[in-house]
Amino acid sequence: MDRVWLGLGGLYGLAGVMMAALAAHALPSRVSAADLAFIHTGIQMQMWHALALISCGILARMRPGWTVTLAGIGFAAGTLLFCGAVYALALTGSDLPGMAPTGGFLTMLGWIALGSNAFRRRG
Repeated sequence: MDRVWLGLGGLYGLAGVMMAALAAHALPSRVSAADLAFIHTGIQMQMWHALALISCGILARMRPGWTVTLAGIGFAAGTLLFCGAVYALALTGSDLPGMAPTGGFLTMLGWIALGSNAFRRRG
């Protein structure tokens, strides 16, 4: 799974940089300031969780286990749902009920799982 988390982390990072470039250069004249701030929140969350996925990839090599796998799943699915809902609302006005809170819950679950890995017995 280490390669999956590293690959997804890189992909999410790339998409975040692309979204940041879009927000800086193409969107200011096309969306409201409030929507642009909303997009920046999505970018920030996406980039932090790209790094978290890369951390899961590294940790999966050093100390594999179910907690790292759960963290990676939480980060990958949660980021997709949360950021996808934020971007959809800001760019198209489409409210996708339940996606952002579900994504937020999954990312929190990822952080709990990642942190709990420190307390796992080595064996």
